[in-house]
Amino acid sequence: MARINCSVTNCSHNNERICYANVINVGGKSARKDSQTSCGSFLDSTLYSDLTNNVNQQGSDCRAITCNVGTCTYNADNICHADSIQVSGENVNIYTEANCITFRNE
Repeated sequence: MARINCSVTNCSHNNERICYANVINVGGKSARKDSQTSCGSFLDSTLYSDLTNNVNQQGSDCRAITCNVGTCTYNADNICHADSIQVSGENVNIYTEANCITFRNE
């Protein structure tokens, strides 16, 4: 399972720059660059509080990274196969402002 490093510090799933969501959803179907991707699992901590206790038995590893970015080399059948990913974004208010910077265009 993949580790998700995340600089979106106001996400409810973020604890010390590690994502603790059990599953995340990366979007950006026809992205050509990382800024055209998004983290559909982003939840603003001011609205949703702290959700960092959603871990599985493997600690901070995510159970699955679903991905509808058909142009990414790590996408196989809508599942991300990167060893780890980096999600980035400053002053994020909505999921489209959180980007998967691990994205690599085919």
